[in-house]
Amino acid sequence: MLTKNKFLLAAIALLLTANACTKKIHSWQDKDAATKIDVTDTALFNLVQRQSFQYFYNGAEPVSGLARERFHSDNIYPQNDKHIVTSGGAGFGVMALLVGIERGFITKEQGRNQLEKIVSFLERADRFHGAWPHWWNGETGKVKPFGKNDDGGDLVETSFMLQGILCVRQYYQHGTMEEKALAARADKLWKEVEFDWFRNGQNILYWHWSPGKGWIMNFPVKGYNECLIMYILAASSPTHGVPAEVYHEGWVQNGKIVQQSIYKSDTLQLFYQGNPPNGGPLFWAHYSYLGLDPRGLKDSYADYGKEVTAQAKINYQWCVDNPKQFKGYGKNNWGLTASYSVKGYAAHAPSMKDDLGVISPTAALSSFPYTPQQSMAAMKHWFTNLKDKTWGEFGFYDAFSETDNWFPKRYLAIDQGPIVVMMENYRSNLLWNLFMSCPEIKIGLKKLGFTSPHIKQ
Repeated sequence: MLTKNKFLLAAIALLLTANACTKKIHSWQDKDAATKIDVTDTALFNLVQRQSFQYFYNGAEPVSGLARERFHSDNIYPQNDKHIVTSGGAGFGVMALLVGIERGFITKEQGRNQLEKIVSFLERADRFHGAWPHWWNGETGKVKPFGKNDDGGDLVETSFMLQGILCVRQYYQHGTMEEKALAARADKLWKEVEFDWFRNGQNILYWHWSPGKGWIMNFPVKGYNECLIMYILAASSPTHGVPAEVYHEGWVQNGKIVQQSIYKSDTLQLFYQGNPPNGGPLFWAHYSYLGLDPRGLKDSYADYGKEVTAQAKINYQWCVDNPKQFKGYGKNNWGLTASYSVKGYAAHAPSMKDDLGVISPTAALSSFPYTPQQSMAAMKHWFTNLKDKTWGEFGFYDAFSETDNWFPKRYLAIDQGPIVVMMENYRSNLLWNLFMSCPEIKIGLKKLGFTSPHIKQ
């Protein structure tokens, strides 16, 4: 019988044969041939995307159809929470399901059936002024508190879900009778979210509200971090929209968001919350941009395509420079973001304080649109040289540290989802094109002063 490693190598060989005539996958940013992924690497790209996708299909919680918050292949759980599902990570999973349909990982019928199950759950599960909580019990739809005072609506996680819901609407709106019905249900969910309620009477959006605790979490959301998509959606809502002042006074802080910083040859244009010196954890360049296309996206404060690319390149260069001398760091082994850590969970970032020697594969893999060559080099290294230590049934595990000889067999939905989606945006622009085709998103972006190739001026 083949061992696990031999099976995986055999799978790669079969995929190489099947893709021998496949066109090269190439970057949206650089047009010269030097940035293109060689055809011989396409099979590995496909395998990683397919395996990561399965977290959201084979690994989904069976009643709700949503992504589990976490999955531990080593069966070491912090609590018995295999039935706990997450709104944000599952929103990324909704987008991943569309990728799975397009790539033939599942059939069209399987994909639609799963999405109908998910939409049915979202319709009946706990909501708070239209917003979903961070966690639910997937079997009952009842909120599971994310913290002592966090047992109500989470507008940020809801926004991550809505990115996916709007993509579903756009994907099915011109289809069969059943598909149009699914699109209409998705549209209704989107229009029921009361963004205006989450202003708390001010020109800013608040992250949380609970029927029992009110605004006790007291978290007004200011930029720059992973939450840009929330303000875009709030401005775009046709039923519960907010005025442009909420964006300019709240998120942008009347221009205080503009603050340039430089790491070697790369320049960041914006002030990052918490004031990390080199751009913060890399998920800030991913979560808002799974649907929101950063290519050519500009307002009076930043060029967002340049911003996310600079953040990814700084993250890469920091690991190459490796100022803390961690084992294994280099051109083929990089990526710092929020993930499991040797001690709990941490927002790993390129700084002397926040770099803990932990590599999170999602950081590099979800950056394929920004750093295609560097991302491919890391992917090949992990699969070829670290093998069982980093690879499992749902693709690469969440995080590892060679310095601490720490290789847990664990996954997080919020990290697996961006891998599938951003790899697909890199190769086909699928989710970018779907989300940016929403007419209300175009209106909302123009309302806030954005320009984009997707918007007619």
